[in-house]
Amino acid sequence: MPVIALTQGMGSLAQDVAEQLAEELQLSTLQHEVAERVAEKMHVSRSLINRLRGGKAGTIEKLRSDRHAMALYSAEEVLEAAAKGNVVIRGWGATQLLRSVPHIPCIRIMRPFDKRVQWLMDEIDTDDRSVAEAEIRRSDEANASRMQDQFGVTWNEPVLFDAVLNTDRLSVDSCVQTIRTLLTRPEFAETEESRSLLQGLALSAHVRSALRASEHTHGVDIVIESRDGRVTLRGIVASVEEKAAAQQVSTAVAGVKAVDDQLRVMSRSKLFPSNRQ
Repeated sequence: MPVIALTQGMGSLAQDVAEQLAEELQLSTLQHEVAERVAEKMHVSRSLINRLRGGKAGTIEKLRSDRHAMALYSAEEVLEAAAKGNVVIRGWGATQLLRSVPHIPCIRIMRPFDKRVQWLMDEIDTDDRSVAEAEIRRSDEANASRMQDQFGVTWNEPVLFDAVLNTDRLSVDSCVQTIRTLLTRPEFAETEESRSLLQGLALSAHVRSALRASEHTHGVDIVIESRDGRVTLRGIVASVEEKAAAQQVSTAVAGVKAVDDQLRVMSRSKLFPSNRQ
């Protein structure tokens, strides 16, 4: 079940590559749907999610928005789609979320800045180059900031990817055929071990999302590891009640067969924010 993770940079032609890959290999694609699902979980509008991700949200919107929850829920969507397989995932941090899974190629699609600017000028039918340049820079800055905040990495650092494809030098078709060739190589062969790893990542994301959604565990910040349906919880919680709630919420998540509760309770609850006492 092929899974391919691509970067998304405005004007890089990553969308064209993703769509051709999906058509040739009969795969689904995941990109725009994520915003709608994340918005639903956060009880906000899809347009707000898009503004936050695109660097267009106002100061008040940024202050009022739970960007940690947005990252958590979007990661859940990406990992769930990957675990189902047969998908091309573009953007949403997919290349970072999935780079530990051996059978998933993580590809950067890039293009020189001036070519991307010209692409946008054509798209919006304008001769004002400064407008297009400002929009491309704003998009790049938003992507870079999000990747640094969520993963602590420099966006588009070449060593983060299995391959970097330049659509100024390579046609979209050449990029697609290169990625298809990678899928046939032994380095990207899907194995029982790699499938298990991916399923574990997806299950951990579901548990993390469930903890965030519950009023009793909303503020819990712990390590969650999953393997073959067995979930391990590690970290420190504020109270015995919060520890019990974390185990209860985790146990109720679909796919969880057992919970290994290794959580510890902080003896001095005053060290935690008052709303968690």
